[in-house]
Formats: sequence, structure tokens, C-alpha cells
Amino acid sequence: MAAAVATAGLGAAAAGDVFRGGGTEPGGVLRLATGEPTAFYEAFGRLLAAQLSADHPGLTCVVHTTAGSVSNIRLLRDGRADLALVLTDSALTAQQGKLLPRPVPLRAIGRVYETYLQFAVRADSPVRTVADLAGQPVSLGATGSGAADMGARLLRAAGMTPGTDVPVRHLRLDAAADALRAGSILGLFVAGGVPLPALTALDRRPGLRFLPLAGLLPRLGGAAARSASGLEQVSLPPDAYRTAGGVATIGVSNLLVCRPDLDPAVAGVMTRLLVTRAPALVPPDAVGAQFLDVRSLISTGGIALHPGAVAAYRDLHG
Repeated sequence: MAAAVATAGLGAAAAGDVFRGGGTEPGGVLRLATGEPTAFYEAFGRLLAAQLSADHPGLTCVVHTTAGSVSNIRLLRDGRADLALVLTDSALTAQQGKLLPRPVPLRAIGRVYETYLQFAVRADSPVRTVADLAGQPVSLGATGSGAADMGARLLRAAGMTPGTDVPVRHLRLDAAADALRAGSILGLFVAGGVPLPALTALDRRPGLRFLPLAGLLPRLGGAAARSASGLEQVSLPPDAYRTAGGVATIGVSNLLVCRPDLDPAVAGVMTRLLVTRAPALVPPDAVGAQFLDVRSLISTGGIALHPGAVAAYRDLHG
């Protein structure tokens, strides 16, 4: 059965009816919350859904596009998604009750890949650091995305108040690209894999400059807190964009997460899929770090693994 794909929001009526069949193989429908249609979450989610349906015909994975991590956590909280792709940082702050009004308990299936924080400005602008953005209009990512939350934190780490010192808009990636091309914003911030097609197109025309972000990392918490949040210094790969190679930025690990009450058999199926089908789950244009191996899949920061995932990892690797 081909993976079902939906681009509309997840309604309460689209219940994720996961059930056990007569044997041990689970069956039913799983709802996977991903990200924007042109971003990395959605591409990874489609590959994951297709592979799940190929390996387990009784399970159908419906992929839903969303604004990103914060929206996905809300969907899990409200029972409108069964699985979601989220930034580790967003998952941890949600679990701690710092992202949404109340704590949201989450469990991880695995750490799947690296997100690169990418702050791009027009190459013909004088801006070379985040501090230079004072007074300049930017997009920090769509409302409900992990980028919107992280972008605001980066501006504050640079000593600026979003919306006061820096005019801020919250645009989806395609709209932000159009606005930057038209000159109504000077820069855009995105958290995603590399390269992102929208940024590749902008890099050709009008041209982009990627701002270094790694210097702000110590202002995002101590070493232990950054480790729990999946934050680390990384460099943009040399083949990501024309002039971005070597720019020191911040990496954030991504998790495949669920609610604690997900059927352990389903968690086990998803875990085995990540371990045994890793090459088929990497979008073809992706470059840079990937985490689809058992050595790093279990490194989920401050988010505990689901018991079904723990059992699968132990079964596979002792």
C-alpha cells in the first residue's frame, strides 16, 4: 500500500486508529506530523511513510504537513498526531512546561538527523553578523515552527529584542523567500537540513550571505543544558550553498517522538525501520551529518526513549 499523504490540517475525526492484529504485527493508521511542504521534515516524513507501508502493509502512515516543531507538539498533546518530527530543543522545553502553557510528556523513537540553523541575508546587504540586523526587517520562520522560537532566542542572545530592535515577520519558507527576493525583508531564519531548495534558488538570485551563529551558542545555556537540548556547534557543509561552506553555525538534533501511551509494538516497528532502512530514509539531495545509525539514534538528549524503542534497540544490538 502506498503511503498516504495529506496536506491539510489534522482534524479530530482523523483518529490514529492503531490496533493489534491476530498476531504480533500491529496494524492501522499512524498520523505523522512533519513540516512545511518544501522543507526537510516533510521530505524525510514521506520517505519514512513509504518505507513503513512497504515493510508493514498493515500499517498506513499518513503524512501531514505543518508549520513545524511547536505545531507538531501541540498535535501530539491534543491526540491529533501519533508521531512527529521535532527539534530536540523544542521537545525538551515543551516537556519542561516552558514552551506551551502546560508540560507535554514526550517519548523518543530516535534521533534522526541534524538540523542546521541558517540565518541568510541578501549578499548585497552590509549585514555580516546577527548584531548588524538591528533595525532590519527579517522573517524568523512560520508561527508554530521551532525556528520561530529559536530565532527569537538568538536575537535576544545577541542583545536585541525581537519586534523592537529588529522588525520581525513570521512567514513560511516560500513566502519568506519571495519577500527577500522582493526586498521587503533583508534576511530570513530557518532551521532545516541542507540544502533547502528555497535557499538554493535564492543563493543563485539575488545571492545570499550566511551569518555565523556559533558565537551565540554559549548564551543559550550551559554545556549540560545545551547537550540535553541537542545544541552544538557545526559548520555548514562546503557543498550546501555557493558561499556558505565553513560558516560556523549551530546544529540542533531532530527527534522522531510520540506520546508515552503509543503502543510499544508500534514504537518497536518504527525503531527497527530507522535502524534497518537508514539508507532509504535520507532525502537524495541532503548533505551534511545524518544520525541514522544505532550509535546516535539512542542519543535523544533530555527526552527519554519510549519503552518499545528501548526493547527494539536491545533486541537488535544487545
